[in-house]
Amino acid sequence: MSKLTREQKIQLYKKRKAGKSLQNLSKEYHIGKDNIEYLIRLIDRHGNHVLRKDKNKYYSLSLKEEMINKVLSENYSIKSIAIEYGLSRAGMLHTWIKSYKKNGCVIIERKQGRPLTMKTNQPAKNYEEMTLEEKIKYLENKNLYLEAENEYLKKLRAVVQARKNRLPKKK
Repeated sequence: MSKLTREQKIQLYKKRKAGKSLQNLSKEYHIGKDNIEYLIRLIDRHGNHVLRKDKNKYYSLSLKEEMINKVLSENYSIKSIAIEYGLSRAGMLHTWIKSYKKNGCVIIERKQGRPLTMKTNQPAKNYEEMTLEEKIKYLENKNLYLEAENEYLKKLRAVVQARKNRLPKKK
């Protein structure tokens, strides 16, 4: 359902309530009948305001744990709990339960944003506080880094120069 805009979801809901079949709506919007049924039940329960507007909704650990416990302990269905709490997809709850079981009945919260891909090149201590071996190791690493950076810049200059030489000169 994520590929539909908020307006398309509202339009789909109105068409379904007007009597259009699930089969026709599924073909028109290119989504499964199960997703359409879920969307209809969700809007029936919570109204149009439950549909996502701009940013992702945050669910606290305690709320996730409450939902997971209702499914696992009280034997409610995943879809009914997802609709009760207004989740945009039932698959979210399924993923949380799978992760919960995998991690030994502990809810792990993912960090927001992209993970860092490069380590910072900052030493843990001040240079003055380092021992002689630590200083040598730090300077060797810094030297390797600067040599690699220098090689990269040389190659970059060569590529730029080659492109300039290929372009015809303007008169």
